[in-house]
Amino acid sequence: MRLWVVASLGLCLAELLISTVTHLVYGLYIFSSAVAFDIVEILNNHHLRKLRIWETVADIYSKPNIVDADRSRDIGNGPYFEGYEVAPIVLVHGIFGFGKGKLGGMSYWAGAEKKDDRVLVPDLGSLTSVYDRARDLFYYLKGGTVDYGEEHSAQYGHARFGKTYDQGHYPEWDENHPLHFVGHSAGVQVVRVLQQMLAEKKFQGHENSSESWVLSVTSLSGALNGTTRVYLDGMQPEDGKTIKPIFLLQLCHVGVIIYDWLDIAWLKNYYNFGFDHFNMTWQKVGVSGLIESLLGNVGPFASEDWILPDLSLQVSVELNTKLQTFPNTYYFSYATRKTRKLFGVTIPSGLFGIHPLLFIRALQMSQWCYPNNVPLPYKGYNDEDWQDNDGALNTISMLYPRYPVPHPHCWLSPEFKDGHTLQPGTIQLWKRITSSLLSTEKEQGYSLIYCMIAFFKDVESRCQEQLVQFLLSIRDWILYAVMWRIVCATYLDLIKDSSEIWSYFKEDKK
Repeated sequence: MRLWVVASLGLCLAELLISTVTHLVYGLYIFSSAVAFDIVEILNNHHLRKLRIWETVADIYSKPNIVDADRSRDIGNGPYFEGYEVAPIVLVHGIFGFGKGKLGGMSYWAGAEKKDDRVLVPDLGSLTSVYDRARDLFYYLKGGTVDYGEEHSAQYGHARFGKTYDQGHYPEWDENHPLHFVGHSAGVQVVRVLQQMLAEKKFQGHENSSESWVLSVTSLSGALNGTTRVYLDGMQPEDGKTIKPIFLLQLCHVGVIIYDWLDIAWLKNYYNFGFDHFNMTWQKVGVSGLIESLLGNVGPFASEDWILPDLSLQVSVELNTKLQTFPNTYYFSYATRKTRKLFGVTIPSGLFGIHPLLFIRALQMSQWCYPNNVPLPYKGYNDEDWQDNDGALNTISMLYPRYPVPHPHCWLSPEFKDGHTLQPGTIQLWKRITSSLLSTEKEQGYSLIYCMIAFFKDVESRCQEQLVQFLLSIRDWILYAVMWRIVCATYLDLIKDSSEIWSYFKEDKK
């Protein structure tokens, strides 16, 4: 018996060591890549400035009476928006994600924010709760000081007010100027909570808000029902809210607390976990406050007001009972999977088609079972339903909100030429969930594009032209985002082969 306990503890510590090293190496890789990218950008900009000076001098002496039309054009008024008022698309990142301006010149969405100013990429707290992020997102768009609400702030022990946006990124946002939202992973839950808040008029001073402010919601590998990975990382399956003593999340807890306590300005400008409203800096709490936070007596990890509890199955079920699928909003969902069946056993679908950071977790998630001595998270829970995954989320969770009660949903076909009509108020899913976007049937990799373009072409005929043009303008980053950020694939063949898909839409548009 003692030998078994020692062996189990040794295995647990070995897994913790491997997971910790893997995550640290990957984190350092991302950080160093961002720094290297910034250095290259600085050098390039310096070189380009010198070239522009010589070009200007040459133009003055060689072509004094000719104006270069391309240089005089306003960059913000690209050809896809001339004469149109196009509804912007808001891209909401998932856990450990970041928005425009963070991590130097790196982009969570493959450069979407650099394509046009109608693509909005907010930087929300990478580890803050779904509720807090939804509040942040509202004020990011409308402007003003983030108000987390008196009751919520008192309950979870943080300041009521947060960051101030002197100018909202889309201050005209209302029922007549709605937005498209695309959420990746936990980001889609942020959007759903935000829409519910709008419907319930939860924003003081904005009592005219409604669910109609949201035109569409697209879920990319969305955490619509939680994920069993949180238990592997260290959340207690008994409640889905507290952290086990010796697990990866405890190391995350310590690292985040120290990071915020040190409050190094340039570092937090580079990347921020989003806990500024908890006031955990050394200037405000001192050494005693640091100790209290590390012991789990105060702060977001003590109050459970952070993202991981929101991704547990129990809390996700509670959340789904409060959130609606609204009848006038278009919903789309794209799910991914990196596992397959082999002799009746679920295993990762390949060693080279999945990111090393996710391979171990994909294997563990495919074998994980809910403890026998713990109450199940919902009635009818079955371990086998949750085995398929992509290394971060379970595939069943990505489809549509289904626990405790399934939300309206239907399956889609890519053959929109046959007159398929998309319906609001129903979560519309791609009909086939494949093991990889690297499938030989590469049209499966375009299902998100099919959904979005078909939707835009179907809503209002008068909007068809500019919306199709808009999607054509951002096709590359959509494909790249689906492949890299969602499935963590390393092959870019689909981008190269996308010409046939886009020629189809161009021909159809004519």
